[in-house]
Amino acid sequence: MPIPHTALIPRRKDALAESLEEFVSQNFLTPQTLRERYLDAEVLLRVGHWLSKPEHAERVITEALPMVQRGLRSVDEEVLTEFVDQTLTPRLKQEPISPLAGHLLEAIERDGAHHGLVDIAANELHSWMVSHPGEVAAIIGSRAPWWSPQWVDAKVTGRITGELVAWAEQVRDQPHHQVRLAIDSYLRDLAHGLQNDPVTMAKAEDLKVAVLSHPQVGSTVFALWEATREAVLEALDDAQGQLRTRLNDEVSGLGAKLREDEALRSRLDSWIADLVVAGVDRYGAEVTSVITSTIRAWDGKLAADRIELHVGRDLQFIRINGTVVGALVGLVIHAISQLLPG
Repeated sequence: MPIPHTALIPRRKDALAESLEEFVSQNFLTPQTLRERYLDAEVLLRVGHWLSKPEHAERVITEALPMVQRGLRSVDEEVLTEFVDQTLTPRLKQEPISPLAGHLLEAIERDGAHHGLVDIAANELHSWMVSHPGEVAAIIGSRAPWWSPQWVDAKVTGRITGELVAWAEQVRDQPHHQVRLAIDSYLRDLAHGLQNDPVTMAKAEDLKVAVLSHPQVGSTVFALWEATREAVLEALDDAQGQLRTRLNDEVSGLGAKLREDEALRSRLDSWIADLVVAGVDRYGAEVTSVITSTIRAWDGKLAADRIELHVGRDLQFIRINGTVVGALVGLVIHAISQLLPG
C-alpha cells in the first residue's frame, strides 16, 4: 500500500543537524574516548616496527628530500638579508646577551667542554713549531737588539726555539699544565663577570652592538648560509653519501628505539594523547560545528536525498508508519473488547 511521504528530513534538517553535532561531540570527541582510542591503537609501536626496516627508513628520507631541497632553495639573498637587517638584528640588539653568554660559559667551563678545543690548539701549536723552526727562529730573531753579535743571536734564538717547542709539548701532554689551569680560571672569571660585573656586562653589550651594526652583517650571514646550503644540497643529492646514509641510519634507529623501548614509547604516547585531548578541547567545537553549518547550507531536497542515500528511505516514513500501526493495534483491541462478553 503506498504510504504518503511526510517530508520529515526537509522540515527538520536544522534540528537534525544540531542533534547530530551534539551527539558527535558528546559521544566521540570526549577526552576519555580520544585518549582510549589513541592508546589502544598503539600508533608509535606500529610506527617503530615500520621505520625499523631500512627500506622504509630510506623511503621516508626519499619522500621528504624534495620538500627539504625546495625549502632550502627558496630562501634567496634579498629575503634573508631583509630578515637579518630588519627583524633579527634589531631584536638581538634589544636582548641582553651578557647573562645568557655568562651562564653558557659557566656551564662549558664546569663540564670541561672546552678541553677538546684546548687539546686541538695545543697540538696544532706544537706541530707548527716543530715543522716551521725557521719561521719561529725568524720571529724570535726579529726582536734581538741591533748591536747584538749575530753568533749570539743565533745561539740565543736556537735555545729559545727549543724551549718553546718543549713548552708547547708540555702544554699538549699535561692535562693539568699551568696554561690549561689558567685558561680554566680565565673562563670562570669571565663567566662570573658576564653575569654579575656591570663593567664586563657593558663591554659585552657594546661589542655585540658594534658587531651587529656592521654593514656587512647581512651579506656575511647570507654568504655563510649559501655555503652551508650548497654543501647540504650536494650531500643530499648523493644517494650513497655519508649524509644520506647517516639519515637513513638515524631514522631506522629511531624506529628500533620506538619498537624496543617500552618506557620511552609509553612517555611519548602519553604526551601525544595529551596533545590530542588538548587540541580537541580547544578546537573540538569548531570541528563539530562544521556538521551543523554544512547541513544548514543544504536545501530540503538535497538533505533528504543525501541522508536517504546512507540510511534508506525508511526514515521518512517512521512517523506515519507509527501512526498506522498504532491505529491498527487500537482497532484490534477495541474489536476484541466488543466481542468479549461484558
